[in-house]
Amino acid sequence: MIQRSLAVWAALSLGVLAPVAAHHSFSAEYDRDKPVTLTGTVTKLEWTNPHARIYIDVKDESGNVVNWDFELGPPNGLMRQGWNRNSLRAGQVVTINGFLSKEEPHVANARSVFLPDGRQVFAGSSFDTGSADEPALAK
Repeated sequence: MIQRSLAVWAALSLGVLAPVAAHHSFSAEYDRDKPVTLTGTVTKLEWTNPHARIYIDVKDESGNVVNWDFELGPPNGLMRQGWNRNSLRAGQVVTINGFLSKEEPHVANARSVFLPDGRQVFAGSSFDTGSADEPALAK
């Protein structure tokens, strides 16, 4: 009887907690009506699940350096689009198009990254609904 009660409690707990840990939607965190384009120096590329992240230093209108956090798609999706964990290195200057966070300052969802050599790499944004067959790199 106790084992069955524990099993029921565990199942119910998982059913309640699963949505809390579930993956967020784009519109829950980012504002599609607030596009942003920033150019800055890469400080770090985090190749982690569920989303990779790029951090860049950008000078604000007062000349102060602000570190921005851009969410990318999951590493597996980025690899299918031509990325790898060495695609960007600290010190490289990039331009990133994306959408601002609804709540967090200096946080955005990246849609595309323009590399130092001029290539545009798609960031696997959850905003995009395009075909998986679209080319990852545009010349």
